[in-house]
Amino acid sequence: MDDLNGGQNSREYIVAVQKDGDGDLTAFKTNSGRVLDYGTALQEVQAGNIAGVNTFKGRDGEFYIRGDADGDPTNNLDQLPLF
Repeated sequence: MDDLNGGQNSREYIVAVQKDGDGDLTAFKTNSGRVLDYGTALQEVQAGNIAGVNTFKGRDGEFYIRGDADGDPTNNLDQLPLF
């Protein structure tokens, strides 16, 4: 069992992010090396294919990706390395 991604060996997890000039997340890199634009990543997360993250509906009605609340700020998406 792989503790790093919650024991979900078959699911990828996010290891790095890209941001735009405003600091908003625009793309994600998984542990397998795949690079996903925001829309593709959103679909993958909603399908349950990416571990450690979930989606929520913002006040504007759009869906967004966020890290699972685990009390560890070091693995928040904003804290991940840039690529």
